[in-house]
Amino acid sequence: MNENFKKIEELSQRLLRVISNRKGHNASLDAPGPELFANAAAAYWKEGVSNPARLIEHQMGYWTKAVTHFMEAQQAFAMHGFKAPENPGPSDRRFKNPLWETHPYFNFIKQQYQINSDAIRAAVDDAVDLDPMEKKRLKYFSQQIIDMMAPTNYLATNPDVLEKALETEGESLVKGLENLIADLEANDGELVVKLADEKAFALGENIATSEGSVVFRNRMMEVIQYKPLTEQVHEIPLLIFPPWINKFYILDLKAQNSLIRWLSEQGYTVFVVSWINPDATYADVGMEDYVLDGYVAAINEVKKITDQKQINVVGYCIAGTTLAMVLSWLKQEGDNSIKSATFFTALTDFSDQGEFTPFLQNDFIDGIEEEVKDKGILPSVIMARTFSYLRSNDLVYSPAIKSYMMGEAPPAFDLLYWNGDGANLPGKMAMQYLRGLCQRNELSTTGFDLGGHHLVLDEVDVPLFAVTCETDHIAAWKDCYRGVQLMGSKDRTFVLSESGHIAGIVNPPSKNKYGHYTNDDLTLSASDWQQSGEYHKGSWWPRWEKWLNKRSGKMIPARNPGDDGRKLLEDAPGTYVRIRASI
Repeated sequence: MNENFKKIEELSQRLLRVISNRKGHNASLDAPGPELFANAAAAYWKEGVSNPARLIEHQMGYWTKAVTHFMEAQQAFAMHGFKAPENPGPSDRRFKNPLWETHPYFNFIKQQYQINSDAIRAAVDDAVDLDPMEKKRLKYFSQQIIDMMAPTNYLATNPDVLEKALETEGESLVKGLENLIADLEANDGELVVKLADEKAFALGENIATSEGSVVFRNRMMEVIQYKPLTEQVHEIPLLIFPPWINKFYILDLKAQNSLIRWLSEQGYTVFVVSWINPDATYADVGMEDYVLDGYVAAINEVKKITDQKQINVVGYCIAGTTLAMVLSWLKQEGDNSIKSATFFTALTDFSDQGEFTPFLQNDFIDGIEEEVKDKGILPSVIMARTFSYLRSNDLVYSPAIKSYMMGEAPPAFDLLYWNGDGANLPGKMAMQYLRGLCQRNELSTTGFDLGGHHLVLDEVDVPLFAVTCETDHIAAWKDCYRGVQLMGSKDRTFVLSESGHIAGIVNPPSKNKYGHYTNDDLTLSASDWQQSGEYHKGSWWPRWEKWLNKRSGKMIPARNPGDDGRKLLEDAPGTYVRIRASI
């Protein structure tokens, strides 16, 4: 134990060094400014002046519960000895250790934490004289404070951590500190909790293993053509545009759940774009560059390779948002290269900012603008942290406890490995997206000006298939639905899958896990659409394939990469996917 404590002392010096060398970022990205809390406090006290009974009710309610809780704990101790009271308090999955219920010390701390949390939520709920937007932000950030102050997050008040420290004679604390320092060093002093064991995966070996070749490359992307898995294929190829916030291999994690492999097995010639992970030299790259050097370039190359005048395309998340703009762009150019378009969890109507509301107000976006002016890019670490805090207990505190306080290695989980393999965003592109689309919602209202084109959703008139996910907190399905309603296509299919942004899409039929809803009437409100829709067990993949089949032409002999005579650049998954985000 003493030796391990000496190691902790040595590691503490290393920790100080990495923190002192931290590159840092714009301070306004850390949290709301004091104005938000000042306004909330002013609203609360204004309510107290105009309605003092309400304020007294709040305070007396909290004081009564806190004092009563203390008295009950004292009484239980006096009457029953060193035992917790019979009422253990509300259940919470963070408090799984039996000691939270049976040990009087831990039980008292847990219940008092829950009383405090309820008091904070009640105060926020009753801040009536506050702008609705500000109140929404206040609710979010006050919940972050509640989550951060949970007793499970601290050594002295977490029985799991204390038990592990005693069992290992302090070695768990040493390993935990080593894990913390390693994560800080990996991100230039920024704290991003590592969710997966990076050493357990190697691209092209046990993840992203579908056979294929890079058949085209420019400054923005690589185009990968996958090896056919059937003797015959559909004449019209399929080109997939994944989001450039993350890497494309979410669609090719392993053979059992690879959408890329599954499509190849159904007889499609599958192409996928692998985007560059930009550095500061890409500062002036905008959405128009993604359109021209990404979408248009890839579409033209796939047409050349397959000798087809039209192709089918897919856009996932932000790549689906951009695909909608590309379809308007191509229509204005008189280009009918697209036979059909499929959208995976793609927002085009941003009128409801949903869970991202706290991060899409001017103070935070102004901070991002200063950050990109300074660095030329929006660093992946900033985006990763923002997304993580939308699910802070699951993606921040729980893994941090296991890694930093219990000294456990992160799991060898392919999805979490992919989640941690993020990408930077070019500065210009990031601000176009945040200002024009997220904040001003131009695409679904006045139109989005880009590269000399005025892009509108009404010009998206190709046959389309839209897939959304019921519990998606990134692209809420009802918001996606409104965008599809605004599109001009007469041939529209909308599907609502169970589960979230990733699991609802990466949902192979073999798993028979998540079902989906359909309804042909897209004139209904989103809620009515789901309520009157038909529920189907199992994956939506076969339903989409049946739809795609009808729009993919006759069967022809399978195409292999290089059949068109061009030189193959390298094997899949290529070079660009291997570039790690760094600043």
